[in-house]
Amino acid sequence: MPNGHTSSDAVPDPGVERVRVLLPLGLPGPLDYRAVPGPGLGPGAFVRVPLGSAERLGVVWDRESGADGDGIDEARLRDVLEILDAPPLGAVMRRFIDWVAGYTLAPPGAVLKMAMSVPKALAPEAGVSAYLGVPGWPRPEGFRITAQRNKVLELLAAGPPRTPADIRAETGAGASVIKGLEAAGALAVHALAPPSPFAAPDPDRAGPALTPAQAAAAAKLLAAVRAEKFSVTLLDGVTGSGKTEVYFEAIAETLRRGRQALVLLPEIALSAQWLERFAARFGCAPALWHSELGAARRRRTWRAVAEDRAPVVVGARSALFLPYAALGLIVIDEEHDGSYKQEDGVFYSARDMGVVRGHLGALPVVLASATPSLETVVNVERGRYAALRLGERIGSATLPEVGLVDLRAAPPPSGRWLSPPLAEALAETLEAGQQALLFLNRRGYAPLTLCRACGHRLECPNCSAWLVEHRASGRLTCHHCGYALRPPSSCPDCQAEASLAACGPGVERIAEEVSALFPEARQCIMASDTLAGPQSFGDIVAAVTSGAVDILIGTQIIAKGYHFPRLTLVGVVDADLGLSGADLRASEHTHQLLTQVAGRAGRAELPGRVLVQTYMPEHPVMAALASGDREAFIRAEKAERKAAHMPPFGRLAAVIVSGPREGEVDATARALGRVRPNAPGLEVLGPAPAALSLLRGRHRRRFLVKGARNRALQPILRHWLARVRPGKAVRIQVDVDPVSFL
Repeated sequence: MPNGHTSSDAVPDPGVERVRVLLPLGLPGPLDYRAVPGPGLGPGAFVRVPLGSAERLGVVWDRESGADGDGIDEARLRDVLEILDAPPLGAVMRRFIDWVAGYTLAPPGAVLKMAMSVPKALAPEAGVSAYLGVPGWPRPEGFRITAQRNKVLELLAAGPPRTPADIRAETGAGASVIKGLEAAGALAVHALAPPSPFAAPDPDRAGPALTPAQAAAAAKLLAAVRAEKFSVTLLDGVTGSGKTEVYFEAIAETLRRGRQALVLLPEIALSAQWLERFAARFGCAPALWHSELGAARRRRTWRAVAEDRAPVVVGARSALFLPYAALGLIVIDEEHDGSYKQEDGVFYSARDMGVVRGHLGALPVVLASATPSLETVVNVERGRYAALRLGERIGSATLPEVGLVDLRAAPPPSGRWLSPPLAEALAETLEAGQQALLFLNRRGYAPLTLCRACGHRLECPNCSAWLVEHRASGRLTCHHCGYALRPPSSCPDCQAEASLAACGPGVERIAEEVSALFPEARQCIMASDTLAGPQSFGDIVAAVTSGAVDILIGTQIIAKGYHFPRLTLVGVVDADLGLSGADLRASEHTHQLLTQVAGRAGRAELPGRVLVQTYMPEHPVMAALASGDREAFIRAEKAERKAAHMPPFGRLAAVIVSGPREGEVDATARALGRVRPNAPGLEVLGPAPAALSLLRGRHRRRFLVKGARNRALQPILRHWLARVRPGKAVRIQVDVDPVSFL
């Protein structure tokens, strides 16, 4: 393999200058190349280098002479082909990439790939051509000065350079007039830098008046920004308490100091209301970064971030790996949200890595949430994080009353899913001309289709999961791999005709029931698979805000901080849904989600109420919701985790073995099991089939590694996995600090 890190007996030539180049590939580290003479090849430079018969883009990770190299023979070195005209990747970002790679056990190049996600941005954007008059221009013989030509010459005689569009706008001259003057030598062409794709936010633009509690919290955050050193502050406020306006003040101070601000949101493509509030406060839109941006927009944004021409970036978790030129603040909104964990490729938590990025860059980090994660709460208690508390809603709004509907005592009618108390509350809300929200965290019409004759269940051929019926699209769909088919007319197993039945409700089925109960009510569904993109989501948000919707039916995407002034009733159709399974955070996540959903009610002058349907009203989560005693729930959850030595009182890592052939996967898993680490305070569970033992055509086995809180698992895992060579098509992945146990 060319340019590898294999040692050689040859003595390196001390006169040969080498550079180590990290490529965005799954390689164990940088490769050595021969440096090209000239400036610009320092650490962080983006370069083009040969690799085998191909050429690759990479980053100079460090620079050293041959005498300090790793002993690779000079004759084996290949030249760096080109230094790209792009801002170098900063030292903090390179340290961050190394840190993430070391913590997650991912190859450094795989982490670098996230920072080099737009290779075309490494070439500068073409400048804008502008024209200026040539002083003392000798007019060619026979060249006639028309009225339009004269207007152009007079305009450009003194400057500044103007673009063709500017010239046309001010003189009315067409392109042929301008080109004719250029050809005659009357105009000189000047290349102007491309305009910034983002307007500059105004930090001193007047925002909404802050309450005394908001102002006190904002003052603390401003002090953290002015200190220009690492800190982490939890902004803990009840739903509707105005946390966003508070951290907007920290963003404003960051801008005044000439630094960039990053705001991470869990659902950036769906956050229409947040963007409206930002524009109202700062006078323009921020730079967006998420997967639905077009290629040209991503290119311009990446380059603007690297050149310090994007003052505020608002993005999903991947925005953390953009090459900021002058980052001064990181805000992680809804810090508890599970969407911040990436579980494909490099397994990382954007919340936790955001704190690391702040530490390496010596800058403040703000974590905002109405339901902070237990890890964050414990970090506050240990003194690692500061905390600011907003305990009341702004204005005259009050927190809604929460009532539990015991489905054992008040079950829905047969074939229905809304209990009589909830149906009655809906009727009262509609009669009062107010809005209601029905929450069920299950997409589609029904989660299961089975045969009434033989009991056969329709499953995905690629995943160990049931097919979900989506009646609106006429499809049975796998929510894990996207496999879909039309509902068969007979059972695939016993061939019984018309025997397939939909079991259980999804949001489409709830909408069907609402139509039957309230045929005059205007309703809409908000779920990730019913929205074509950010624009369609924004349209629904606008419709609800304007009062054009009476009943909103949705999944968890409606729990992300939306403000609907006339929404006074929230009904939770199945509050027990998230409490099943082996997830150690099931209770915590359910409490967070339901608290957030409940927080959509009564956010303005009209009081709100919440009805939670459950078969387990005695469960600690339900009791905490009904009483509003979050602290009691947190105390109980902490005691349970501490007794089990589970995070944040212990460490966890998952090892996932997967492949297309089950026998090879099992063989690799058994081999790992035979050499599992054995040390005091360490426990290795497994191998066992994963909860989704077949996912996208790959069979999966899992180990779970448990260790004490003060024990680093990475060296143990690294040594363990190095002892086993996996089967040819088998992949071994490590998930440090797992959130999902599927």
